[in-house]
Amino acid sequence: MTILPAITTIERLCADALVAAERQIEKRIAARLDPVACDGLDRLTTEMLPGAISRFIWLRRIEPGNNSAAANRLLDRLEFLRAMNLNDGLLAGVPPHRVARLRRQGERYFADGLRDLGADRRRAIMAVCVIEWATATADAVIETHDRIVGRTWRDAKQLHDARVVETRGATTATLNGFTALGQSLLEAHGDGASLEDAVARGAGWERLTSLVATAKTLTDTLGDDPLAYVDQGYHRFRRYAPRMLRCLDLKAAAVARPLLDAATAIATRGAVPAADDFLRPHSKWRRQLRAKGDDDARLREVAVMFHLRDALRSGDIWFDRSHRYGDLRHVLVPMAVAHAAKLAVPSDPHVWLADRKVRLADGLARLGRAARSGTIPKGSIEDGTLRIDRLTADAPDGIEDLMLDLYRRLPPVRITDLLLEVDTALGFTDAFTHLRTGVPCGDRIGLLNVLLAEGLNLGLRKMAEASNTTTIGNSPVSRAGTSKARRSTRRWPTWSRRKGRCRWPRCGVWVEPHRPMASSSPQHGRARR
Repeated sequence: MTILPAITTIERLCADALVAAERQIEKRIAARLDPVACDGLDRLTTEMLPGAISRFIWLRRIEPGNNSAAANRLLDRLEFLRAMNLNDGLLAGVPPHRVARLRRQGERYFADGLRDLGADRRRAIMAVCVIEWATATADAVIETHDRIVGRTWRDAKQLHDARVVETRGATTATLNGFTALGQSLLEAHGDGASLEDAVARGAGWERLTSLVATAKTLTDTLGDDPLAYVDQGYHRFRRYAPRMLRCLDLKAAAVARPLLDAATAIATRGAVPAADDFLRPHSKWRRQLRAKGDDDARLREVAVMFHLRDALRSGDIWFDRSHRYGDLRHVLVPMAVAHAAKLAVPSDPHVWLADRKVRLADGLARLGRAARSGTIPKGSIEDGTLRIDRLTADAPDGIEDLMLDLYRRLPPVRITDLLLEVDTALGFTDAFTHLRTGVPCGDRIGLLNVLLAEGLNLGLRKMAEASNTTTIGNSPVSRAGTSKARRSTRRWPTWSRRKGRCRWPRCGVWVEPHRPMASSSPQHGRARR
């Protein structure tokens, strides 16, 4: 027989153990900092920038933009963070969830609050924030570059479409001129008259020469690709691209090595080499470069920026200390572990492909014999088309009674209580952060209220009607753009701690803390454990 203390005593001991573990981790991180790093971290909370903002708050404003000015602002932060020389070795042996917890604590504090903490705790939190913010800032720089490339392409597409619209009148006039000339030639041919005289009496040779020249120009304009206009964004890339390439330690797979060499040339020498081996053999960019001739330096540099965006997306080019654009091999299971796991598929892909080819050939042979004999199970071939009979449900008798009995055995639970329990175990609400500051939402009940309304397709208005603590203004409710997860590009509401509620932008919705509602009716899917 085991005698246990009271549950409150156990909870207090567990809480003390968690606090002791957290303090031990903070001391471990702080002990690895040298005096220079400690002085640099302490200055983050005391150094003030124009606008009465501390350096610490300035650094955590990590927001991707869509222009070169935003990219340069992010690069300013990235260069400052890299200059502090805090590497990942400070976090060696620290569990990832502890690192994430320290970062969240740093994002909740302001400079004066950090100064009130103990030295070890303050420096540990700030060291983790510097390392994690450097990674997040580098990812934001790449995302900004991605948006700039997309914006350049859209501008080129709009310019191309505008040129096509401008040529509509000239195209109509040219076609009318050729139509009149063709009718004159056909009439002369039918009468047996001289075609030269018909041309002279009709449009005239000078008019015909002008029509041909205009038709050639129109053909070139209408046949142009939007890529012919992307070099208009050259100066946009020039303002930040060399600096970005110098800040990021890019690495590439063998297939993207020529592209990385071209990017390195832009970063170091400021010019792209004349070789275009970073392009695919049948790429449209090659035709545009040939059309430019010797004056293709700008277009070649823009092509490198476009292909760099695609390579970062696909993982052919990566850089270390990145959450979104890191080496994909770190995500995959090592081959030694895969061999030890004894997977159901062979480790050699050629063996698996050979086996599948044998199975496919055997299946096609059996299908051919069944088609010739007209014995395809529940199917037939009519006029060269394979027709399969509709499958019917073949549920055994009593399956519905069994399902109802299983549901009766499960205890009912409020869906709001279930959300709170899952969030306590996983902490998924911390993934919903402020768009500009990255601070997690402080009102967990209000956040779960909104997630429940969206997840049940109930809407904020009906959620407010079902609650006596949630209010909505007179403005119309818009479902679009009302949530933002960590990697989403939608706008998250601005949380107001003073009022204890949040306001949805552009829709006038105020969501306040709300106690758990009753569980949903069985017709709408009752939540159960």
